[in-house]
Formats: sequence, C-alpha cells, structure tokens
Amino acid sequence: MNEFCAIAPDVKLGAGVKLSKFINLYGCEIGENTKIGAFVEIQKNAAIGRNCKISSHSFVCEGVTIEDNVFIGHGVTFINDSYPRATIGEGQLQTESDWKVERTLVKKGASIGSGSTVLCNVTIGENAIVGAGSVVTKDVPANAIVAGNPARLKRYVDTKVVAVMGDRE
Repeated sequence: MNEFCAIAPDVKLGAGVKLSKFINLYGCEIGENTKIGAFVEIQKNAAIGRNCKISSHSFVCEGVTIEDNVFIGHGVTFINDSYPRATIGEGQLQTESDWKVERTLVKKGASIGSGSTVLCNVTIGENAIVGAGSVVTKDVPANAIVAGNPARLKRYVDTKVVAVMGDRE
C-alpha cells in the first residue's frame, strides 16, 4: 500500500485488488480483482464482491453488501439510517448503541450511476441499472432501468444483449 491510503489492519482484501490513493477502508471486506477509486470510504461491516469497480468520491457505509461484478459510479452515496440524529435525550452525542444499522443489498451485475444516493432497506436487483443522479428509495427489480428522484422504473434491460456483452471477455 502507499502513504496516501488509510487501510486498517482488519480490512480483508482479495487477490488482485487495485487501490487508488486517498482512500479510507476499515473493517470491510473487498473481493478479488475489485478496483477502488480515489477518495472512497468503505466502512466496517460493508462487503464488496469480486470484479467490482467503485469509482472515486463514493461512500459505502456499514451495512451495505455489494455482490460480484457491480459498477458504482463517481460520487455514489449509501445511507444506513432512516432517521439520523446526532444527539439523544438532553443533547448527548449518540453512540453506536443508540441506533441500529439498516441494510442495503446491491446484487450481482448491477450498475449505479454517478451522483446517485441509495437509501437503506433496499435491494437493487441483479443486472439492474440506476441512472446517474438518482435517489433510490425502494427496491429495484432485477434487470430494471430506473432513474430520477425518486428513482422510477423506465424499462427493463434486454437480457439477450447483457448475455452477449458478458461473453466479450
């Protein structure tokens, strides 16, 4: 690793992982041959699959699972709390025991466009595409193309084209 990466000793990196400078990784797991861009943070208890690309300036928080072959565009943000608060009671700062992590799942082969925000408690289906700048507030079906704020179904991916493109390697 290099001097411009903050990688905690508890991070599990698969073989062939490519890391850019200026990243912050702690308590997470990253599968083999995945590429992590500059200015990315991946928090504890997040998991990234194999052969993924996490583009620069993205934030993957605790509770997010990204399966294999997923593309995450630039500046994508995941959320893990439906009702975030800084304090409790009479103004004391919250601690980890004051809230519960809410999960998000991005299934195999999905793509999330740059500048998107993905709220918690959603699943983005296999091979789904989320358009740039979208706000994902509910589950996205497999092979769906969604876009907007909130993200809405536009159409479905032609699975025959996806199969052919997958054979190009």
